[in-house]
Amino acid sequence: MRVVRRRRGTRGRRAAGAPGTAGVPRAVRVLLGCLPGLAAVAALVLCAHGVENAAGTGARPAGHRPAATPYTAPRPRIVPRSRWLGDAARTQPRPRYDDRVAAVFVHHTDSPGGYDCADAPRILRDLYTGQTGIRDWDDIGYNFVVDRCGTIYEGRAGGVEKAVTGAHTQGFNHRTTGIAALGTFTAGTPVPRAMIHAIAALSAWKLGLTGTDPRARVRLVSSNGLSRYAAGTAAELPALAGHNDGYMTSCPGAALHARLPEIRRLAARLQGRPAGPQQSHSRRAAS
Repeated sequence: MRVVRRRRGTRGRRAAGAPGTAGVPRAVRVLLGCLPGLAAVAALVLCAHGVENAAGTGARPAGHRPAATPYTAPRPRIVPRSRWLGDAARTQPRPRYDDRVAAVFVHHTDSPGGYDCADAPRILRDLYTGQTGIRDWDDIGYNFVVDRCGTIYEGRAGGVEKAVTGAHTQGFNHRTTGIAALGTFTAGTPVPRAMIHAIAALSAWKLGLTGTDPRARVRLVSSNGLSRYAAGTAAELPALAGHNDGYMTSCPGAALHARLPEIRRLAARLQGRPAGPQQSHSRRAAS
């Protein structure tokens, strides 16, 4: 008998403890009890519908445009300045940097050209001593120097991959790289094939870091009235230019300047660009 009363009491306590169901008809209570199951069934239906739609959407052809081809070139082998400068390095200020390299200026060092390539490091040390000693510059002005055998040397300190501000082209040292051909290349002087290829490879790599076509023209803002353009003037110059394109000088020599179109085409090919007219034109002025 106590067992029966315990069951009835338990059933009564459970009924009293069910919130919001007191006085509700039995049919309604049954329907409320089924709601969780109905919700689960509805969720399964919606999920299946969503999966079916997603599969159908994925089967449609994509409408996005392909990404632009990154016209870059591999970094050529560069001899670090520590290899040719050694103990001759003097204490100098920290390097200065620009935000990018928009153009390359080609120079010649106006030094004897009949040298043995093994003597190139010594000649570079002499150039460094002349510019930092006699001229009292803080460092060699050129960012890079290329010898007649095609060896590329790091010039000015600061890191070959960075946009180091050089001292090579009056009015246009900012956002440019200076590459000097070791020797003198006046009219009639042969320009070694290895040197041409090295200048092209170095230019292709440096300009490729900013996606610049070596055959293009860029706008550079002159910072010094001693250049060909008044200070503050936005000049349109070749992305791969000769020193005399920005400054009144015979540098890089008539013979080397005459080879610049060939160097531009070769550099563009090394970047993987198609042959033909230039593929880009930078209208953003590099001040």
